[in-house]
Amino acid sequence: MADGYVIDEENRSCGEAAREPDPSDSLRTFGAVMQALREHAGYSRAEFADMVSFSKHTVESVELGRRMPDIALVERSEEALGNTGALRKASKHVTRGRGDVGLAAWFRQWARLEQTAVSLGTYECRLVPGLLQAEGYARAVFEGTVPVAPDSLLENYMARRMERQRMLFERPTIPFSFIVEEHVFRRRFGSPEQMRQLLDHVLELSALRNVTLQIVPLEAGLHACLDGPLQLVETPKGQRLAYSEGQQNGRLISDLKEVSLLCQRYDTLRSQALNAKDSRGLLERLRGEK
Repeated sequence: MADGYVIDEENRSCGEAAREPDPSDSLRTFGAVMQALREHAGYSRAEFADMVSFSKHTVESVELGRRMPDIALVERSEEALGNTGALRKASKHVTRGRGDVGLAAWFRQWARLEQTAVSLGTYECRLVPGLLQAEGYARAVFEGTVPVAPDSLLENYMARRMERQRMLFERPTIPFSFIVEEHVFRRRFGSPEQMRQLLDHVLELSALRNVTLQIVPLEAGLHACLDGPLQLVETPKGQRLAYSEGQQNGRLISDLKEVSLLCQRYDTLRSQALNAKDSRGLLERLRGEK
C-alpha cells in the first residue's frame, strides 16, 4: 500500500517467499553487452546515465542482469553508442525466467491474459495505471508500501512493472484503452521535475497509435464506474473477462452477465470522458503548471 492506495500488479502477498530470482542467461548476456559497449565508448556509468536520461542505479541494474531493459533505455543507448543495432536486436531475445516474478499472487492469472489479449481496457481512479507509470512515479509508489519492501524486492517490483510496459510497443496492433480520473494526474509526488517526467512519459505512451487515453475531468461529476478500478480484456477466442481489485486482493470475473454489465459501465464512461485529443491537451496544460 502507498498513500492509501493498493500496490496492485507488483505487490507480494504476505505468505510468499521474498527472494529475488536468479537473472536469466539472456538478461545477464544483454547486460554484459551493454556494459562492454559503454566501456568501449569510454563512458562511466554516471556519464552514460546522464546521456540516456536514466538513473545510474538503473543502468547498473541492467548491466548486472538484475532488471529487464526498458525499451526507452534500449533506444537511447543505441543512439549514444553508435546505432549499431546490437542492443535493439539483443533486447528482443531477453527473458527474465519466470514471467510472474514480482506479481501479486492474485494478479498473475490476469497478467498472463494480458500477454495474449486482443484488446485491453483500464479504468483507474486511484493512481496512474501501471502500464503508463514513469520510472520515478513507480518507484515512489513502491517505496510507500506498508510494510516497507526491502531493496531486493523493490528492484524486482520495478523491473516487472517496466517490463510490462513493453507490451505497448511490442504489440502495436493491439488496442490499449485507458480511462483515468483527472485528480490522479494532479496528485503530487516528489519534485516538480518528477511530476513533469511523469506527464511527459504518459504523453509519450499515449501518442502511440494503439494507445488511447481519456481523462475524466473534475467537473464530470458522478458516473457509472464509481465502484472502483476496472480492467477488461478480450481473448483471442472472443471471450470477455474483467478484473477488479481491492485491499490486498483481486478478482478475475468471467460470469457473462457481470462482465457484460461492467463493459456497459466502461463504455458509458468513455462517452463521458474527454476525447483523446482533449485529454492530451489537459495533460500538456498540467505539465505547464508544474
